[in-house]
Amino acid sequence: MALQERSVADDLDGDVQPSRVRALVDRAQGPRRGRRRAAAPLWVRAFISVGRPVVAVTVLVMGAPAEHELAVAAGWSTNLAWGMAAVLAAYAGIAAAVAGQRRPGTPGGWTAVIGAGLSLVLAMAAQMTAHLITTGYVSVTPRPPLPLVIITSCVPAAVLAHLLHIAATPTALREDPTAAPAAPVVPEGWLTTREVAQRLGIKAKSVTTRVQRGTLVPAAKDPTLGYLFSVESLDDEKLSA
Repeated sequence: MALQERSVADDLDGDVQPSRVRALVDRAQGPRRGRRRAAAPLWVRAFISVGRPVVAVTVLVMGAPAEHELAVAAGWSTNLAWGMAAVLAAYAGIAAAVAGQRRPGTPGGWTAVIGAGLSLVLAMAAQMTAHLITTGYVSVTPRPPLPLVIITSCVPAAVLAHLLHIAATPTALREDPTAAPAAPVVPEGWLTTREVAQRLGIKAKSVTTRVQRGTLVPAAKDPTLGYLFSVESLDDEKLSA
C-alpha cells in the first residue's frame, strides 16, 4: 500500500500512538464514498408498520375455524381442538422469525428455513382439507378418512419436536480452543521491529533503543505487532545512528 508523500514523523508530530495504525491506513486509501438510499415517505412507513400486524391478526382469525374443524374431525373435543389453531399459528410465526435470523450456512440455518416452509405447507393443507370437508367434497361421515386422522394427530408432537430442535441448535459456530490464533497482518509497505533489525544487521533490542533515542522514528505502535516502520522513512540518515 503506497502511503502519501508526507513524512510519517510529521504526521505523528513525534508521538508514537497505537491507535494511529488504522487511521494511517484509512487516510492512505482515501475517503470512502457511498450513496444513501432515500427514506420511504412517512405514510408508506406508517402503512407498513400498521398493516403487518393487522394482516397477521386477520389471517389468524380467518384460519382458526378451519383448523379447529379439522382437529374436531380427527377426534379432539370441541374445546381442545382450538389448540390446533394455536399450534399452527405459533409454529408459523416462530419458524419464520428464526429463519429470518439464521441464514443458510450458519448453525440451524437450513432447519429453520425448512421449518418455515413446512409450517406454511401445514397451514395451507389444513385450510384446504377443512374447506373440502365443509363444502362436501370430502366426507367425514360415518367416520373421517384414515390418513386424515393419522396426519392431523401427528401435527402437535411434530411441531413441538421441531421447535425444541431449533431452540437447542447453537446460533453461532463454536470456536475450537485448540486452534491457533490468526497471525496479525502487517500493512503493506510497513516493517516490524524484527524485519528492521534484519535489514540493519542488528538485534531487535537495538532497534528499540534507537526509537527511544529518537534516531529511528516508527510509523505507529500496534499492541500486537509492536513498532511498525514505514519503508519510506528508513533513509540513510536515520539508519546511520
